[in-house]
Order: sequence, then structure tokens, then C-alpha cells
Amino acid sequence: MKSKNLAGKVRDADELLVAGPPVLRLPEARLQIREANAATRTWVIVLDDDPTGSQSVQGVPVLTGWTPDDLHWAFDQPANGFFILTNTRGLNEDEARATIRDVADVIDRVATQLGAHYTLITRSDSTLRGHYPLETDVLIDLARSAGTPYDALIIAPAYIAAGRVTEGDVHYVGTGTSFVPVGQTNYAQDATFGFTSSNLRDYVQEKTHAAVSSNGVLSLSLEDIRVGGAERVRDVIRSCKNATPIVVNAVDEADLDVVVLGLILAEGDGARVLSRTGPSFVASRLGIKGRAPLSHDEVFASGERPGNGLVVVGSHVELTTRQVSRLKRDVADLATIELDVPRLLDPAQADDEMARCGDALVAAITRTDALLVSSREQIVGDSGHSSLVIAQAVSHALVTLAARAVDEVPLKWVLAKGGITSSDVATEGLEIRRATVVGQLFPGIVSVWVNEGGNGRGLKGLPYVVFAGNVGDESTLADAVRILRGNHAGVGL
Repeated sequence: MKSKNLAGKVRDADELLVAGPPVLRLPEARLQIREANAATRTWVIVLDDDPTGSQSVQGVPVLTGWTPDDLHWAFDQPANGFFILTNTRGLNEDEARATIRDVADVIDRVATQLGAHYTLITRSDSTLRGHYPLETDVLIDLARSAGTPYDALIIAPAYIAAGRVTEGDVHYVGTGTSFVPVGQTNYAQDATFGFTSSNLRDYVQEKTHAAVSSNGVLSLSLEDIRVGGAERVRDVIRSCKNATPIVVNAVDEADLDVVVLGLILAEGDGARVLSRTGPSFVASRLGIKGRAPLSHDEVFASGERPGNGLVVVGSHVELTTRQVSRLKRDVADLATIELDVPRLLDPAQADDEMARCGDALVAAITRTDALLVSSREQIVGDSGHSSLVIAQAVSHALVTLAARAVDEVPLKWVLAKGGITSSDVATEGLEIRRATVVGQLFPGIVSVWVNEGGNGRGLKGLPYVVFAGNVGDESTLADAVRILRGNHAGVGL
């Protein structure tokens, strides 16, 4: 690999996290943002390509469908924004393109009926996996066709709580006491969404196949943000036209607050801004402060449901595999049912494998909490598309098994790990259409949704834990199960 493709070196946390000028901490920045949203009657609508984008917020509605009735319900909630789970990361390009067009059309029709002003964020992976630039291109083209073109495209993948930061335009993944350029991590080797660039300006050039050169990408440096403040951010955005990409550097939540306040100033001057971001930017744009992690009693604030808990794991990133091993080792009275993926993918054995796992899961969960996990050896295809098809087949099998458990056994709680898995379990296994993010189990990671109904499953009030494949440390999955069980002494990151 060329050094340009691995821009930047591995950096110590003690050096990276103090890079740049002193952090500019604006008093009550999140309150200022909320008040500005309210004053301009602006709704922040987040198109989430998997369910893990809500890990930095609480008290915000989530839709897994986008009928006009669903949108009317969301606009009627007290929050000044909401998530729509598009699940496009689990779709092929044609499906993702059609989904984004459909969602955008319904949003615009309902917002027009209600006289609601809104701004869009396409939330994606903080390790840069997802349909970029496809999703933003669709929205940019729609806006241009409607005569309301975007001037700027904010690119802000930082996820501060999970150690995903950007400095010098290079995006890093925190691993303990060091930060690794994202292009040097396993995430960059993703079978479907792989890439080589760590410098985000180079990443834009790489993913657009040079339709946008790195020289055509602007950036907001830490000096711009911390010395120039919101006014400097406003001026950079106002200089843009034709959806100019702007890379946002951020190693602290306060950096994002300054950027959002500058964005609001620019929008007040008439600029049109689309955002492609990680979870941290979403919380800042909504003006939501972090809160303490949820306790067991807060997860079950409306009372515990009967039955046992179900953990479903489909993610194959290395961290998830280590977390599953720790869960099985450290948590007692947990039945494990492993879906044999090679057997599942063999048409001659698939039905028998599904029957075996389904029978074992139902039998196990009637007596104790259960872990349903795909076999850990990842099987990939000979192309990004074929690898995605395999991932979809595995996810569909896990969802089918989870749905059988829902039909036959009462469930107290459900935890799903992995982006595609957590989306499919929510929408197909549990048939959640409307939910509220009530908070997180750990600081800034692992969201808990409460099902608000909207379907006939009878699961209203069910706590649903959305656990990304790439967050936490080796003990976090085991700790999450302990919290859900009410056995949380000593739990923490």
C-alpha cells in the first residue's frame, strides 16, 4: 500500500487528544442549539443506515418505516427531531438508491402538509463503511431538481465516545491508549464497503472515483473551529456551492458544538447544508446533552416483562468475536445456540439447520436467557455484492429464528449485536415500527429503545438494546447482559 493511502501514523492518545489550540467550550452550547432549532422551527431528521446512530441521544423517536402515518406520529412527538431507520447499509446499491428516494419523497410530502421546516442528516458508520457517496448523491440530485440545491456537504464521522476522532483531516480509531488511522484498521478491509484512505479528503476522492478531487474538498481544521469559532465555520459554509464537501475535524464534543452553531448561522443566511455524519454530530445538531448510563431499573421503568432475555449476534468484526467469547465465559446460566453458517448456505442442509437451531432456541429460552450467534468464521464472496448477499442470508436466518422465539416464548428483553442484524431483528423479528431511544447502557454507546407499538405483535414496552459490532471493549457485551439481568455490580467501561 502507498503511504498516501495510509495517511498519518499511529498516535498516542496523550498526544492526539491535546492536538491543536485549546478546546473552545461555549457556555450552554447545546441549549443554544436547541433554542435555535425551536426559534427557526427546524426539525432534524436523521436517515440512519443502521440502528446504531442513536447511541449519543435520548428522548428521540425512531421510525423503522416511513408511511405518512408514521411521519405524522414522529412530527407530533415533543422532540425537535427523529430517526428513520433506512437500513441501507444492509442493501445493495440499487435498493439503497430506491430507499433513499422513497424516504425523501415521503418526508417532503408530509413536511409540506404540516408546514414543517427540516434539515437532513445521513448518519453512517464512524469507521466509514456505508453507501457513500450514493446516499448523499441521491439527496443532492433531488434537491437540485426541486430548485433548492445544497451548497455544502458536511462530512463529520467522529464518534467521540467510541474513540473515533478526526485531526489534520485524518480519521482515527482509538484502540486503548493509541489511535490508528482508519485505513489501517480491519474496518477498511470490509468485504462490501472497503477503502484505503485515512485522510478524509482522499477518502472522498477515492469513493467518488475522482469525480471530486481531494483538492476540491474543504476542511474545518481544529484551528478554524477553536480560534475562528462559529463565525469562521459560517464563513466557510457560505463560501460553498454545488454541495461542496467539508471535512470536519473533531477530537472533542465541543468541536462539533461550534461547527453546529456555525452551520445554524450559515443556514440563517440562506445556505443549504446536507450532513453525512457519525453519531456524535447527531447529538450536537439536536442539542442533546449526554446523560448518565441507564440502570437496570431505568431500562425497566414501566416494570419488567415476563420471560427471559435473548441476545442475537450477527456481526463478524474481530471485536464482536472477542466480546462473544467473554460473554460465554463470564456470564452464567446463558444457553448458547450457534447457527452453522456453512450448513445454512448449503441448500441441502439449510432447512435442517434452521429447524435444529429453532428447536434448541425455543427450548433454551423457556428456562434461561439465550445467546443466538452465527458461527464465527466469516464467509465472504468473490465480490462486495456477493459478500453482502451472504451477510443478508445470515441475518435473515437469525431474524427468522428470533421471530419464532417471539411467537412461542415470552421475552423480557432483546439485545441485537451488529448493524444489519440489529436492523433486521427490530423490523422483521420484532416488527417494531415506532420506538423511543431512552438512553444508553454505557457512556455514549449501546442504545436502549422502548417499543412504542404500531403493530400487532403485543410487544409494546419491550426494551430493545442496539449494540453496534464495533464498539466497547471485550467485556462490554457481558456487562450489558448483567445490567439487563439486574446483576450489574462492578459493571463499567
